[in-house]
This record gives sequence, C-alpha cells and structure tokens, in this order.
Amino acid sequence: MIGGLSVSDSLIEVLSLTNYSHNSLFPCGFSALRRPITVIAPRRKKQNRITIRNASSDGNGVLLDKEFEFKPSFDEYLKAMESVKIDRDNDNHSNGSTRKKRSIKKIVQEEEDNDEVTAVQENSRKGDFHKKSKLVREDPRESGLHEEINLGKVEKKQNRNFKFHTEKRSGIGESKFSDLERAAFKPLAYEDDVIDKPRISRVDMEERIQKLAKCLNGADIGMPEWKFSQMMRSAQIRFSDHSILRIVQILGNFGNWRRVLQVIEWIQSRERFKSHRIRHIYTAALDALGKAMRPVEALNLFQKMQEQMASYPDIVAYHSIAVTLGQAGYMKELFDVIDTMRSPPKKRFKTNLLEKWDPRLEPDIIVYNAVLNACVRRKYWEGAFWVLQQLSQRGQQPSCTTYGLVMEVMLACGKYNLVHDFFKKLQKSHIPNALIYKVLVNTLWKEGKIDEAILAVEEMEKRGIVGNAALYYDLARCLCSAGRCHEALKQVDKLCRVAKKPLVVTYTGLIQACLDSGDIENGAYIFNYMQKFCSPNLVTCNIMLKAFLDHGMFEKAKQLFLSLLENGSFIRHEEDYKVRVIPDIYSFNTMLDACAVEKRWDDLEFVYTQMLKYGHHFNAKRHLRLVLDARRAGKNELLEITWKYMVETERVPPPLLVKEMFCMRLEQGDYAAALSYINNFATVESQVFSRNSWLKIFMGNAHRFKEGTLDELVHEVSILLDRSENLTLQHLIDSCKEFLRTQRTSTDLEQIEVAGRSQTRLLSYSEISA
Repeated sequence: MIGGLSVSDSLIEVLSLTNYSHNSLFPCGFSALRRPITVIAPRRKKQNRITIRNASSDGNGVLLDKEFEFKPSFDEYLKAMESVKIDRDNDNHSNGSTRKKRSIKKIVQEEEDNDEVTAVQENSRKGDFHKKSKLVREDPRESGLHEEINLGKVEKKQNRNFKFHTEKRSGIGESKFSDLERAAFKPLAYEDDVIDKPRISRVDMEERIQKLAKCLNGADIGMPEWKFSQMMRSAQIRFSDHSILRIVQILGNFGNWRRVLQVIEWIQSRERFKSHRIRHIYTAALDALGKAMRPVEALNLFQKMQEQMASYPDIVAYHSIAVTLGQAGYMKELFDVIDTMRSPPKKRFKTNLLEKWDPRLEPDIIVYNAVLNACVRRKYWEGAFWVLQQLSQRGQQPSCTTYGLVMEVMLACGKYNLVHDFFKKLQKSHIPNALIYKVLVNTLWKEGKIDEAILAVEEMEKRGIVGNAALYYDLARCLCSAGRCHEALKQVDKLCRVAKKPLVVTYTGLIQACLDSGDIENGAYIFNYMQKFCSPNLVTCNIMLKAFLDHGMFEKAKQLFLSLLENGSFIRHEEDYKVRVIPDIYSFNTMLDACAVEKRWDDLEFVYTQMLKYGHHFNAKRHLRLVLDARRAGKNELLEITWKYMVETERVPPPLLVKEMFCMRLEQGDYAAALSYINNFATVESQVFSRNSWLKIFMGNAHRFKEGTLDELVHEVSILLDRSENLTLQHLIDSCKEFLRTQRTSTDLEQIEVAGRSQTRLLSYSEISA
C-alpha cells in the first residue's frame, strides 16, 4: 500500500486512488501526491473508468485526469498468448535461424493523447509476470513534470535475464558470424526458446565436438584468423568449459599441440566467453604439450597460469608439468617448479572472501618420480639419493616405482653394483613388478651375464608375476646380441601374448640387435624368418639394405632393392601401400653411394633414373658429386638426364653443373650450345664464373679439347661481345686468351729445348767421328 495505491504482486488488476487528506499518512502536513499520475495496466476489451483525485485540491472537489482501458478477463489473456505463439511459429517457418522471442509486451494508448507507454511484460519460460520497477506518468497539461511511483522490488537476476530478452534490436541486422558467435557464447540461462527446441543430448554434443576437433586437426596451421574463427563458430556447439576442455583433450590425443595453443588463445580473445574452470583447460593443455614432448611451451603456459588466481596451478597441474620436464631431462626447471609449489604466489591476488586461500603445496611421490626421470636423462646419480633423502625426511616409504626409477638411474650411470643393491632392498618391502625385472635384465645384459638374465625372468614367472612386452623384448634382444637368435625367437611367442605393438616392430628390433653385435648372418636369418608371420616394413628393409652393403654383400643388397622396385608395379590403389613396400629416398641414396664406391656406373645410372621416376628430387649437395664422378668415368648420359630434369622442373641448375655442360658441349664442338649455357644460367656474382675459375677449368680439362677448339671459342665469344656487353663472357675470353698465350709460350720453349738438344747431339757425334 503506497499512498492509497493497492497493487497485486502477480498482476495489476485494479488501481484506485481514493480521497487523500493532508494528515492521512503524512502528519507533517505535506501532501502525498502533488501531481496527476499516469497508471499503466494491461489492455482489455471491456472498458472501465477510473479517476484520480488530486491530493492538492481542497478535498471536496474531484478532478478527473485520465481514463484507462482495463481487460481483467483471464480468457482474453490466454487468447493473447495463443496469438503470440502463432506469430512465433510463423516466424520460425519463414526463417528457421532467427531467434524466437517468448516475452510479451503490452502497450496501452491513452484515449486523448494516443501516446504509447511501456506496460507489464511477461516471462514466457517461467510463466509469471515481472513488474516494472518504476512507472512514469506525464500530464498533458503540465508537460515536463513527472512523478515516479515505486511498485516494489523484483529479483535482480530475473530483471537482468528479462532485459536481455526484451531488448529490441533495430536497424541493420548483424552479420552471420556475429550471430553464430552470440549463440555460441550465450549461456543457457539466457536461452528463451528452450521449451520448443529439443534438448541436444550429450552424445550429439560429443559428436559435434569430435567433428570440430578433427577439422581443426586436419586444417592448415597457418590459416588466417578469420578462417579459424569461422570454423569454430560453424561447429554449432556452445563454448563452455566442458566443450573447450574436450576439444583440447582430443587435439592433445592427436598430438597437435600447436592447435591446442591456438584454441586457447582464440578463446581468451573472446569477450563473451566467461570461464569458470580455466585452470582445468590449462591443465589439459599442459597434458597435451607433455604428450607431444614440448617442455618449453609447457613451461611458458605454466608460468602464464600463475598470473591469475582462477588459473593458479593446483596439484594436478604440478604433476603434469613435473612429468613433462622430467621426461625431457630439464633438471633446473623442475627444481624451480618445486620451489614454486612451496612458495606463496609472486603476484598478489584479491582474495575477497577467500582470505585463507593458500596455494602452497608440498611435492608428493609423483613429483619426486619426475625428478628421477630427469636424473636418468642427465645421468645424475646424486639426484636419486636426494630424492630418497627427501622421502625419508617426510617419513614416506619409497614405492616400487620409485625403486625402479632409482635402479634405472644407476643403470644409466653405469653403477651396476648399486642396481643389485637396490633390487635386494626392494625385495624386503615390496614385490618386484615386471618393470623392475626389466631394469635387472638390462643390467645383466650390460654385464654380459646372459644366463643370469634368463634365470631372473624364469624366477619372476615362478613367482606368478606376469611379464610385460618390454621385458620379453629386452630379453630377446639380449639373446640376439649374444648370437642366440633361436632362443630369442622363443621369447617372441611370450611377447605376442602381451604385446600391443605390431609384430614387425619386434622383429626389426631383434635384427638391429644382431647387427649391432656384428652378426649379419643371424640378422638375415631373422629377416627371412619374420616373412612367415608378417611382411617387413620399409624401416626393416632399409636396415637390411644398409647391413648388406656395410658387410660387402652388394649382390644381396641389389637383389633386395630390385624386389622393392618390383612392388611398385603392383600398386594401383592407396590400400596397396599397406601390403607392398616401395623404396624411399633413403633407399635410393644408400644404393647410389654403394654403386659409386663399387664403381658400378651402369647400376648407378639405373638407380638414379629410377629415383627420378619415383618422384624423388635431385639434391645438389648429395647427387651432384655422383653425377660428376660418373661423367669422369665416361657416363655422359647421367649428366644429360640431370640437365633435362632441371629444365622440366624449372629449377635453377647449380653453377658446377652449368660449367660441366659447357665443357661437354665444347668438347663435342657445339659452340652455340656451350655459350647458351653461359648466357642463360651463368651469374656474375658467382665465383665459379670468375677469371681465375675459368683459367683453372681450361688447365684441368685441356686434354679434353681438340686443337684449335679454344681459338674458335675466342672467335665466337668476340662476335657476341660486339653485339652486347656481358661481363661473364668477358671473363671467359680473357681467361681463354691467357691460357692460350701460356700454352703457346711453353710450347715454343719446348721446341727450342728440343732443337738445342738435337744440335748438341750432332756436335758430339761429329767429334766422335773425327
């Protein structure tokens, strides 16, 4: 009750102002209402009149200011609701992408002035009415004077939500991408059409997230920002903490750490995105960087997490960054992280209600195990004793995993006696697992105790401990290195029961172990044996190819290489690559080097031609030397093939190749073709075409040119220089003239010496005759 004005809490039904006296509510003598008041009500068909009495009058007379239309019928209200629903359905049918509105606005027009004023608005989702906090009345006789009547308090949260919905957008519509972004970042509490829309299930939302993650993973990392934003907005998912977390996790499983950082950067630049669990997103990104072995990027992200209270690292984040740094061997940075755990934040945060917020933590066993991982990489055995000391000070017993890592540190440092000591100490408090026995087998392998390694594994099996694939794999490699490949193949049967990796990887490791020990025969035996169970992959073939060549078995290497080339003729579809193996650039380079060493120039030409046929490019640093050596051996065809390939692929030929082609054409007497190489491909800046360089070429290849060839060359170059100046040709002719002058001077001296010697012989002969 405000000044005699009675208003219902749910709906304004009737508003009447009765007689007011000066002393009714305000004993001070001031009138409660000094100006006429405009009252707002829902529109009804049936008209009732209500009068407002001016409290400033003498109380006897009643002044009629306004007339209002009231529609108190509830049936009419239901009809109005149905009409709004029909209009909304028509809008959805015409434009399905337009956002639907379920709030109702009623406008009351004054009978005399026909002025529109704002009325009661209804919230469609909750079904109750929200009252305007203030109603303003304007007196037509006293323009500019207003009186505000407070009708009560409304919940702040409902007002904000209601204001968001009823705010009318005018003018030109926003762009398509802006609408998508608004919908993507709009919280569910603001959604006004969730009643009519079917709820998206978690399975459908997960499928959309998976699809977006796959698209991001396959897209080019250098795409422009607008295209990346378009891809993110077109996913039709609501970007919440959960959706962003799932995208980061999926990209982390793909190993695309660059895209993970790009997604986080894009989300942070969106003002509409309000994260409540940003720490979880950062932690997932740390995990993704750790899987991709990117310790530097992970450390930068970890430092960024310390800049905000909401993202300050917790124990999970510390575990993630510690494991990443430990596996990378970043010892100093790992100890800095431990100091950060124990220290308060460097930056002061406004804790507000969380006055007792203390993010300091103590390292646990996972962090200490990460330190041991770093000690393995750094071969820092003192760090292992530091970890054991820290655990002892905290009164914590080292776990079985901790002992295994300590043993691995000692193995990496070559302290085999300490490995056995810690193994005995471990047996007193724990049951050794398969990883412990793996370290023990590797230690016995390094010590050359093969039989003891076999006995250790048999003892493990008798105790009922199930071995893992790594244990049997290391034992088989140990036996192969000792020349006992038949016993090693028996371990493969045990390995197949627990292994997850393909069988070809196991056989390849055994072959490599035989080759490392210098046993090519057992390596070849395993290579032939494995083909009964699986096909060798390209890595296996390249290992055997290199092994055959290193041990002087050129014919076997050639036979293996030809078998790889034959596989190329059977490939018709992409699925054939899973069954057939074709040579790669490593295979071709290995064979080319072997042919050059063995001076098998015909085989070199064949391999080189096949290399270009299979689409591999000419590498000047690696292949030019082989081409020039083949030309010196009389294989000019290889030089022709290389020049033809350079022209077809529109690549700039190296200067040495240009010079060699010039000399070959000059040797053949084709002066025009020889000079065309210089005009088209020679550059003045290159030192290869300087005067001294040309002079060395003439001196080193003089035996290749016929008599008079250089004289004719000087004549042809002089004609070209008369037409146009060319500094390269000028260097060429100057060097040629100097070489000819030197050669002719030395020839004359030789002739004089020969004549003098013959004359001396004649004089001596005449003296003898006399």
